[in-house]
Amino acid sequence: MAKVLIIDDSPFTRHLLGVIVEMAGHEVAGVAEDGKQGFKLFQSIRPDLVTLDWLMPRKSGEAVLKKIMMIDPQAKVIMITGWANKSIEERVLKAGAKAFIEKSNVEKDLLNVIERVLAEPKGQ
Repeated sequence: MAKVLIIDDSPFTRHLLGVIVEMAGHEVAGVAEDGKQGFKLFQSIRPDLVTLDWLMPRKSGEAVLKKIMMIDPQAKVIMITGWANKSIEERVLKAGAKAFIEKSNVEKDLLNVIERVLAEPKGQ
């Protein structure tokens, strides 16, 4: 069972992600509603996996991703956004995210992506 941190400004999305994470047999170790709070939780929880919204108040998901990667280059982060385009996807994958999912595909794709990312050896 992996410890998962959910960082998303949408209450509906946080709830949905929590349900999916628990359906996959993992623990929701923390939930944050903005990037600043999410980064603080990351530092204290040190989760096995982070789901991270790209567009949030107080600190963007992209900024949080970069800070996470600075303190833990092995962190496993799945970037989730409703504002998907190839440019954003390329930037966040280059910055260290292990996967990129559009919010419209979360219910369909997240279970498989969680298992794939968690199965990757550290450093991949």
